[in-house]
Amino acid sequence: MSPVLLRVDGLVKSYGARRVVDGVSFQVRTGQTVGLLGPNGAGKSTTVAMLCGLVAPEAGQVLLDGQPVGTGATAAKRRIGLVPQDLALYEDLSARENLRLFGALYGLKGKPLDERIDQVLGLVNLRDRARDKPATFSGGMKRRLNIAAALLHDPDLLILDEPTVGVDPQSRNAIFDTLEALQAQGRALIYTSHYMEEVERLADHIVILDHGKVLADDSPAALHARLPVQAALRVELDGLPPQALLDGLRARPGVAALTADEAVLEIGLGDTAAAPQLLAWLQQQGQQLRHFATARASLEDIFLNLTGRTLRD
Repeated sequence: MSPVLLRVDGLVKSYGARRVVDGVSFQVRTGQTVGLLGPNGAGKSTTVAMLCGLVAPEAGQVLLDGQPVGTGATAAKRRIGLVPQDLALYEDLSARENLRLFGALYGLKGKPLDERIDQVLGLVNLRDRARDKPATFSGGMKRRLNIAAALLHDPDLLILDEPTVGVDPQSRNAIFDTLEALQAQGRALIYTSHYMEEVERLADHIVILDHGKVLADDSPAALHARLPVQAALRVELDGLPPQALLDGLRARPGVAALTADEAVLEIGLGDTAAAPQLLAWLQQQGQQLRHFATARASLEDIFLNLTGRTLRD
């Protein structure tokens, strides 16, 4: 197991009488991608701000390799790159000029800065647009330039806050390609998103927040194991099923839940291996199957099971 890079210990933050972060603790290991999820108002944005040293916690601490991040110009803070949800670009400067400006803020200059700019532009596939201004870029290209700016100082940890908001599917896939290249380099990532399928694709560890507290902190496989229903089987019959059939189906091994809407059965499975036996049993009972489909429980199912509400509340 890789060593712990970031240690978040008991973060607390209040605004007025409202405690928005209430004892948040988790870890990020070297080379790990952690998906940080939570409904709106869960304390996610405030937590990210404290991880980056932009907001000071009332209690708790953030340590990078054992060193406090803090809100000042600390050495630990310089090892973190932030891709904010709001674009941080100068529209009337070229892409290269934007990166040269951001590099100067990190003390980079001269040939090393120019070489690093070429590297990050290549990583986000914008090298051929280096002389163009972001004002001429699509939303997805601006997002990729935002990522390039956060990578200039070669951080050990990259925090991405909703990096695909408002981009088209092609641009989203280009961003994924960039992040997967960073994963291949062994970079540690924290990824927040309202799009569950993005986190399922990228993250090897999930932290779910709600009401300022950590509800889950585990691998995707371990979180799936918490669900009473591991998969769903949807069956469309040729006619309305009799009550005796429904009663018999509920008693079959592997059936965790069952709903019937006219001739359509929605069967929750405790084990995906039960699906073939259930289909065979239905046919043995004289049922004609017009259509059937299976689906594995998703990260959204896990999220709703834990929080009881969607990310967009």
